[in-house]
Amino acid sequence: MTKILVVDDETNIVELEKLYLRREGYQVESAGNAADGLALSTSFSPDLIILDIMLPDRDGLEVCKQIRTNSNVPILMLSARREDIDRIVGLELGADDYMTKPFNPHEMVSRVKAILRRSRPGPAEAQSIKLNNMSIDIAKHEVKIADKEVSLRAKEFALLSVFAQNPGIVLSRERLLTQVWGYDFYGETRTVDVHVNHLRDKLAGSGVDIETLRGTGYKLVLTGAG
Repeated sequence: MTKILVVDDETNIVELEKLYLRREGYQVESAGNAADGLALSTSFSPDLIILDIMLPDRDGLEVCKQIRTNSNVPILMLSARREDIDRIVGLELGADDYMTKPFNPHEMVSRVKAILRRSRPGPAEAQSIKLNNMSIDIAKHEVKIADKEVSLRAKEFALLSVFAQNPGIVLSRERLLTQVWGYDFYGETRTVDVHVNHLRDKLAGSGVDIETLRGTGYKLVLTGAG
C-alpha cells in the first residue's frame, strides 16, 4: 500500500487530507511538528510527504532541506503564504510541487497522484540511452557520467529522460510540464526553469547540455565531449 506522511500542525487540514487520501486507498500517518515529521520520514518510510511550511518548532523549508540530504522521497509543500519566493525556494530545496492554503482537496489528491505517477515510470519505458559520456538506464532509474553514478531526484530524472529521448528537439515549457508533471499539474512554468537549472549543474562532464531558447523552451544538445 502506498504510504503518505502529512506534516502539518493545523488539525482540521490534516483530518481533511487524511479523509480524502484514505478514500483513494493510501495509508496515511501525520505529524504536528517538524521533529516528529523528520522521525516519521525515516521510521514510516513514506512514498510521498505533504509538508507545511509554517510548523511550530521549525520552518518547513528547513525540514525539506534536511530530508533531501538523505532521501529523494517526493515532497508536496503547503503554505498559507502566497508569495512567489516561497514557491521558488521550496522548489530550489527539492520539493516536487507546491500548493497554497486554502486548497481544494480534490486538487490535492490529483497532485499527489501526478507526483506518484511521475516518480514511478512503468515497464513500457524500460530502455537505455547513451549520449556522449552519459548513459541512462530508464528501467533502473540510473544515470552515469563517465561510468560514475549521478544522483538525481525523481523529477530531475524524468526531465532528463524526456530530453534524452528528444535530442536536438525544442521542447516548450508547457510540453515539459505535461510530460513530466502530468496534465493535472497546476503549477507555473517557473517550475520547469528551476528543475532545468538543477539538472544542468549535475550534467557537468557529460558532453551534454540543455540550451535555453528565449521565449520558446529548451533543447538537449551534444557539446562534443566523449
